[in-house]
Amino acid sequence: MNDLLTQLNGGNVPALELIFLITFAALLPSIVVMMTSFTRTIIILSFTRNAMGVQQAPPNMVLVGIAMFLTLYIMSPVISRINEEAYQPYVREEISQEEALERMVVPLKEFMLRNTEANTMETFVQMSGTEVPENPQDYPLTVVVPAFMTSELKAGFTAGFLIYLPFLLVDIIVSTTLMSMGMVMLPPAMISLPFKLLLFVTVDGWELLFSSIVTSFR
Repeated sequence: MNDLLTQLNGGNVPALELIFLITFAALLPSIVVMMTSFTRTIIILSFTRNAMGVQQAPPNMVLVGIAMFLTLYIMSPVISRINEEAYQPYVREEISQEEALERMVVPLKEFMLRNTEANTMETFVQMSGTEVPENPQDYPLTVVVPAFMTSELKAGFTAGFLIYLPFLLVDIIVSTTLMSMGMVMLPPAMISLPFKLLLFVTVDGWELLFSSIVTSFR
């Protein structure tokens, strides 16, 4: 950071490069959301909280923090490759900025391609009119990123549906029991909440959930 400030103060950074750096910094949050495991992770965590019926526990800030650190854990091999193959050579001035960016994209693209469904990729390729290359690495990011995002949304909502099922079963059992006992005025959600929490804690739900999220990525 100090080196960058020194270059800026000395007027050594061209105007286009400065614009590029500012644009990259502004787009960094979107890159984290669109090109990593963050989207699927936060969707699954949100579905889990809603399925248990606790709207504010854990709060949104905690869920985002958990999703962020799980993302760092899942993406650590990709981050290590980017550091070794792109960032460190660029810092040592062995490669240019353009080549560093090209090397940074390679591990990210490999990760996205591994976790993108083939039929989803084919759909976006057809819509874009792009020719199918022999090497999947030759797909442009304009095709890979939306295909990856679509696959992540599908995987997240599918996992959320499966998470909902056991909690929905508890709600049905509690509602049926209350109706059979004539307690129609008693809210079923108030009675089923402790049982759902007990079920989640008994099966060590958080550890099981986190391990399932991590192992779901290839």
